[in-house]
Amino acid sequence: MNTLKLKYTLLFLMTIVLLSCKQEMGFKTNHEDYDRYLAAEPVKTTSKYYELWDSKIKSDSLQLLSLGNVASEYNRFFQGTGDIKYLKMAEQSLQKAVDIAAVGKAGYYRALARNYISQHRFKEALQLAEKAREMGSGVNDTQALFFDVHMELGNYEKAHAYLDSIGNMSDFGYLIRLAKWNDHKGDLDTAIRFMEKAAAKAESSKNKSMLLWSYTNLADFYGHAGRIEDSYQLYLRALQLDPQNAYAKKGIAWIVYSHERNGEEALRILDSTLMKHQSPDYYLLKAEIAEFIGNEVLKLEALDNYYKKVQRKDYGDMYNAYNVDFYIDMEVHEKAMKLAKKEVENRPTPESYGLLAYSYFAKGEKEKALEIVEKHIAGKTFEPGILSKAAEIYKANGNRDKVKELKQELVGAIYELGPVMEPEILRL
Repeated sequence: MNTLKLKYTLLFLMTIVLLSCKQEMGFKTNHEDYDRYLAAEPVKTTSKYYELWDSKIKSDSLQLLSLGNVASEYNRFFQGTGDIKYLKMAEQSLQKAVDIAAVGKAGYYRALARNYISQHRFKEALQLAEKAREMGSGVNDTQALFFDVHMELGNYEKAHAYLDSIGNMSDFGYLIRLAKWNDHKGDLDTAIRFMEKAAAKAESSKNKSMLLWSYTNLADFYGHAGRIEDSYQLYLRALQLDPQNAYAKKGIAWIVYSHERNGEEALRILDSTLMKHQSPDYYLLKAEIAEFIGNEVLKLEALDNYYKKVQRKDYGDMYNAYNVDFYIDMEVHEKAMKLAKKEVENRPTPESYGLLAYSYFAKGEKEKALEIVEKHIAGKTFEPGILSKAAEIYKANGNRDKVKELKQELVGAIYELGPVMEPEILRL
């Protein structure tokens, strides 16, 4: 090893040691802060409000208001339980509302479009947005919907134009979209500033759903910015509002796992959450933590649970992106490739192209993978998970300069990527 290389290696190792020391001396969670929420009752999938409106719906019902309100309750049950059947039931109610509405039809088109976005049926959601626009009412709401759909489809210039059309710094919906746009551009500080303004707007309105949305999203942003304690406190505030909020519990589990490197405690939090909430991707996190602590049996069990859950036809394309990575890890390359191509067709974003590039790379077609990276990913995304795969592809193709450039970014994103990824990043 020459002197310069040795000096560089020692400097890099010292940096990692200093980062580790800083982490050890930094913020620590306290299980007493969140234990009460882990013991919270499961989400009730009925309510007096739901029963009131549901009782008004008959097989031949024209009770339009009832259909809209029941769909809203189904959405709430879906958010609380992670059970896809409630999202599909909401879709059925909204579709019926669209079919029978003589007035207010634009609002039902928008609500159904948002349901489709949740199901990753983005092109169908775009069609519904266009129908809502034809109706003429709720113009700003429809423009906001167009922004959301075009962001999902990777039509970023169109999305930005729609964002400009609804510009209003006193509007919560505009602020959260402005935050999303700046995050997409890689300007996290500005994204945080606008999300903080949105949270302040939510607090002044005392609207629970707005508060939960802004607290959990701002907590995510804080985590990405390395503001771990701020992130933790916001997840706790979300749980004060909604003790069953699975997303906030998952966020705390991630802090305990990725920041504190306490896999056992992270699993305790996650297992408690999984008793009441059944989103399949939670099992992938469980598998990752199990790998981190060296429990191969638990990892395989979690992966098996994930696989069984995503077989439900109701999920449609919702878990395509997760499934591509899953099949690559399982070395089922043809299936991964087929799904990656489908995901690019559904939503041609840099993230989808990242899956396709990595599918080619996993099959040994490194030149084809590099071609996709350079055409569809380079300079178009700041997502660490995608950039880590791009770095692997650059390395395999001998482009050391690009690897070095990306490695510097990725070392700063190790909290976001997680401890299992850390050795892979350091080996780049």
